[in-house]
Amino acid sequence: MVTEKENIDKTEFSAINFGKVSLWKKVANSQESGIFIALMILGLIIGLINPVFFKFANMMHILKTASYFFIPGIAITYVLVAAGLDLSIGSVLALGGVGSGLALLAGIPIIFSILVGVAVGMLAGFLNGFIITKFSIPPLITTLGMMYLARGFVEVLTKGTPVYPLPASFNIIGQGSIGGVPYVVIIAIILGIIGHIILTQTRFGRSVFAIGGNEETARLSGININKIKLIVYMLAGGASALSGVIISARVAAAQANAGVGYELRIISACIIGGTSMFGGKGSVLGSFIGAVFMAVVANGMILTKISVFYQNIIFGIIIILAVGLDQWKRLRS
Repeated sequence: MVTEKENIDKTEFSAINFGKVSLWKKVANSQESGIFIALMILGLIIGLINPVFFKFANMMHILKTASYFFIPGIAITYVLVAAGLDLSIGSVLALGGVGSGLALLAGIPIIFSILVGVAVGMLAGFLNGFIITKFSIPPLITTLGMMYLARGFVEVLTKGTPVYPLPASFNIIGQGSIGGVPYVVIIAIILGIIGHIILTQTRFGRSVFAIGGNEETARLSGININKIKLIVYMLAGGASALSGVIISARVAAAQANAGVGYELRIISACIIGGTSMFGGKGSVLGSFIGAVFMAVVANGMILTKISVFYQNIIFGIIIILAVGLDQWKRLRS
């Protein structure tokens, strides 16, 4: 005969197991799980071929490389979730770095010089958002125009030559570390946590998802569509410029050709991480994993002695597969 205590114990045991199963299913079904598993498998394969991959210094190098893509990628996640697009990231990145570099050479204090670079990027983002919302010009066309416009300003301001010498106290931002962890990695993690909280836990974040899911429904529910879009493009411009500032500090010069080709890699990192190009779906965590995945692929090709000339081919295949998978999931749902 089963006692009441035994029944209670069985019930509690079942509840605990159910909770564990539900948690496991939640993790397994998360949009980041697929790319995370792929990242682990890729890392294991590279590490077995060349054990140098697992060394702390190499891990930090990978995270450092990923951080330069992830910092703009945080804001680009917002843009993509809102069903937008920004192709001007790379050029705005260079413009932000040059803006800060010229401010430093003019004798402006470091913190204000950094703010100058970020402000220039936010201005470019504001113009993108204003044109898109005010004149209904597609994001593809608007940001493509800004890509050439910003790059043109960079070339005019620098005449194609690097802006240097920059103060050593500024360069430490891109070259320094704490306990072997580069400052840029720490900055990226802090910004990533803030970006994740805003996107998932605030009214603004819910509005971004609502716009990407169904813009007309979002408008009818009282969301100020134009205001939200303007903000996300300004964030994209500011984050891109900040990455450009940190890159300038790393190489001790603001270079005119900085960020060339970065726009596609940053967007690719977000898509690989599960953010949909069609809007309404995405996460900052996924974009981080996507950025690390891209950095691991590049690092792995060097360690396994595969010619870097094949990098673009591999990245192209990965992007097509990622977008194809996203489209397949969208059609299924």
